[in-house]
Amino acid sequence: MDPVAHSSAGAAPGAPVDHVALARQLIDIESTTGQEGKVASVLAHYLRGRGYSVLEQPLDNGRTNVIAAVGEPDVVFSTHFDCVPPFFPSRIEGGLLYGRGACDAKGILAAQVAAAERLRAAGETRIGLVFVAGEERGSDGAKAANKIASQARFLINGEPTDLRLGAATRGCFRVRLTAQGKAAHSGYPELGESAIEKLMDCLMSLRAAAWPSEALLGTTHYTVGLISGGVAPNVIPPNAEAEVFFRTVGDHAAVRATLAAALAGRVKVEEILELPAVRLHTVAGFETAVFSYFSDVPFLSNWGTPLLLGPGSIHVAHTDREHVAIAELDQAVEIYAHLASVLLATP
Repeated sequence: MDPVAHSSAGAAPGAPVDHVALARQLIDIESTTGQEGKVASVLAHYLRGRGYSVLEQPLDNGRTNVIAAVGEPDVVFSTHFDCVPPFFPSRIEGGLLYGRGACDAKGILAAQVAAAERLRAAGETRIGLVFVAGEERGSDGAKAANKIASQARFLINGEPTDLRLGAATRGCFRVRLTAQGKAAHSGYPELGESAIEKLMDCLMSLRAAAWPSEALLGTTHYTVGLISGGVAPNVIPPNAEAEVFFRTVGDHAAVRATLAAALAGRVKVEEILELPAVRLHTVAGFETAVFSYFSDVPFLSNWGTPLLLGPGSIHVAHTDREHVAIAELDQAVEIYAHLASVLLATP
């Protein structure tokens, strides 16, 4: 039996959770997006061992979401258990928990489970858990979870926020720009047309454009994340393309209009991905911040009014030094339980 599953066997409802041990054992199960089957199975077994009613919602390729409750949820904790590559296992060093998923988001998941059990120990049964696969690549787990009917009033989604409540998150708008030219021998450039130079001219125009701004989230910014083109060093390049990833702050119609004006029809524009900016619920007494990343929140609308909070820094997520301070994990359990209590008491 897996050690995580074994550690929950026969646990009394509301019994304290060793959230650091739970986080470590989940981290040590590789769950790169597309390979979440084992960690989901272990997590489902763990929660059943603590008396939860658990739904293992099937996705594809043996993957599942893990959705759990003991009563009718009014407040739901949620995060994801898939991770980006490459996998590396857990270790504790200098008061920090390292490993893939330490802060994004298996450490968060463990803290949420511990908070739920703390609330259960106090007699509260209106807490649910929605743990999903696939967040890092398209949120397919969240989209599937959103097909389930729920009466929950609030969703506390977990992402690294340094334990600040998210006031808003940026949206995204990803496009592929394709330039067409005409091949020719590089000794006779007048016979050809360089697609690479055409594309570069367009990218320079993006740098000069005035992108939409908004008071809370600031100004739209972008990254040219991929670029390719040409066939050989001594050939005028007949083709070139780039993928541009915008972090947006409002309605995308303004971004489209600015993009179209900057490009002036010189390249083909293909829209690849679009997600809206999100305004989030905040609670008095909690520090707030805005974040440039996006989360599963837009795809979990059936699970209540969204809040965003979690231990750890987004600045180390997705890196080879991903970590979270153990003291911050401890604090997260307290904050999650307190925040849920405040929401449960909200008329």
